[in-house]
Amino acid sequence: MTPTRQGSFRFFRFAGITVFVHWTWFAVAYYILSSRSAVYASLFWNVAEYCGLFFLVLLHEFGHSLACRQTGGSANQIILWPLGGVAFVAPPNRPGAVLWSIAAGPLVNVVLVPVFLLLGFAADAAGLAGSSPNLYSLLQTMSVVNFGLLIFNMLPIYPLDGGQILRALLWFRLGPIRSLQIATGVGFAGAGALAVLAFFKGSFWLGIMAAFMVMHCRAAWGYARVLAARQGMPPV
Repeated sequence: MTPTRQGSFRFFRFAGITVFVHWTWFAVAYYILSSRSAVYASLFWNVAEYCGLFFLVLLHEFGHSLACRQTGGSANQIILWPLGGVAFVAPPNRPGAVLWSIAAGPLVNVVLVPVFLLLGFAADAAGLAGSSPNLYSLLQTMSVVNFGLLIFNMLPIYPLDGGQILRALLWFRLGPIRSLQIATGVGFAGAGALAVLAFFKGSFWLGIMAAFMVMHCRAAWGYARVLAARQGMPPV
């Protein structure tokens, strides 16, 4: 369920990192923009909002990639798809390197919080709400979206950043295998809660996210069991 180079289009390359866009991104963009055509005064602003959302996602993913390189790891590819973005990072196999590579993504959103607050104050002072209501609404939306991305990504549900940060912190004390088992166990519980929320809210996208998390938790749990068996550790 994670996007790959297959079915993706090269977008641009920056700092040795190539950004690809999966074809499903365009299909979902068309659907969403068609259904939200009345939100702004013109289609242009709807497109600007949608692109702005993925610009924030892209900054987040570059945070992961550049931090991974600082640790001596490799990171040269980012793929955008309807559920967000995926930075393919391979930090050195030690907890500190993994922790920094993962935490740097949300830290980008943390830095952007005061930036958007200052932009909001400036927009109020300039009277944009009256002179340019579409631009004013766009700035407000981007501020909310950035904060929402930060909060959602920090949920301790593997493979979200929060779940991977939990795993990295546990790794310092419990080692790479047990930390992964615990993180994925918490991830299963979190994904189940998200699935229940999706059912009661009737949210298709939350349901897709829950399924995505379960798939990754299952893969990580299986990988941890294989590693444990190789080292003769008792099963959990």
